[in-house]
Amino acid sequence: MTDRLDLPARYRAQVEALLREHVPTAEVWAYGSRVNGESHAASDLDLVLRGPDLQPLAGLADLAAAFERSNIPILVQAHDWARLPERFHREIERAYVVLLPGS
Repeated sequence: MTDRLDLPARYRAQVEALLREHVPTAEVWAYGSRVNGESHAASDLDLVLRGPDLQPLAGLADLAAAFERSNIPILVQAHDWARLPERFHREIERAYVVLLPGS
């Protein structure tokens, strides 16, 4: 895990608020270029949501719609950990930032 996330604080606050509203129990990790140092201003934000007991989450369609309606100027892609192949788990675990700890 790393503690570096290339995302302006104002957008991070908006992302976190939408996550708390739509998936309040999920632990949320950011991964990809905005964590590994390869991002640029237009890079998307890749998120993986880990539900309680790593069970599939509900509400991802509503979350995606909320991100689309927001004024966050980048694409935010949220994926459910429980629905990703194990090989993606291993890749994500190499470098991620915890946005929300879950409950």
